[in-house]
Amino acid sequence: MKGLFNLRELSTEKINEIVPTALNFKKGIKSVLYPGTKMATLFFENSTRTHYSFIAAMLNLGIKPVQVNLELSSIKKGESLYDTVKMFECAGFDGVVIRHTKDGYYNELSGINIPIFNGGDGVSDHPTQTLLDLVTIYEEFGSFEGLKICIIGDISHSRVAHGDAEIMKRLGMKVYICGPNEFLDNTAESMTPDEACEIADIIMLLRVQFERHESNMGMSLTEYHQKFGLTKSRMLRMNDSSIIMHPAPINRGVEIANEVVECKKSRIFAQMTNGVYTRMAVIHMVLDGKL
Repeated sequence: MKGLFNLRELSTEKINEIVPTALNFKKGIKSVLYPGTKMATLFFENSTRTHYSFIAAMLNLGIKPVQVNLELSSIKKGESLYDTVKMFECAGFDGVVIRHTKDGYYNELSGINIPIFNGGDGVSDHPTQTLLDLVTIYEEFGSFEGLKICIIGDISHSRVAHGDAEIMKRLGMKVYICGPNEFLDNTAESMTPDEACEIADIIMLLRVQFERHESNMGMSLTEYHQKFGLTKSRMLRMNDSSIIMHPAPINRGVEIANEVVECKKSRIFAQMTNGVYTRMAVIHMVLDGKL
């Protein structure tokens, strides 16, 4: 199969090729267009940033995006994911972007001959999110080796945390995690939010998933913010060169104080901008056989 499924299958060298390609697109270098090309987007979970930045990336590359309304598709009649994607291949589409609730859904798509771009699967992987995070970090620091990042929030249910941690370790970064005990797993060594503010070059906050934990969090959202949120006082204790990231959507006043979201250390909206160029780079490299 062609496309981008996860980053575990990519070499460090290939990841380090995607990052500058994205930044070149951001600088306006290497204008690439694919006229007459069309791609479909199939999102089985709600999404704003990933879905529409893939669409923006396609439009920037001269590709026609087609958003599939799953409520009106034959999936509602019991059609398999494979047969649905095969239909788009047979109809002349040049690729599909899929977000799915199932871990490793793409393993069911062996035999599909058009590129598949993973927009997130279950709690396992979100490869283009990890890549745009890397682009944002590289743009800020110029390298990865030796940087310290602390990921704060619901680690156990986060494909962002799992995907980022794995690749960042490979690139020479030191990864830490933080959150209530029921949110943690063995992804990395844990620390407190105050320790993170003292040592981390990057603090990565994750959305508190109300839909999973509202009834069993063991604390109110106000208590969560006081114990684990990036408050203004914690932000002011961060190192001068440290930055704040968040894959969004953001719960203002829960994992991050409202006045911190757009402070000078925040790169949250820069991540969203970089997401378009990162997805342009991935689509371009796949279509050109470089990925």
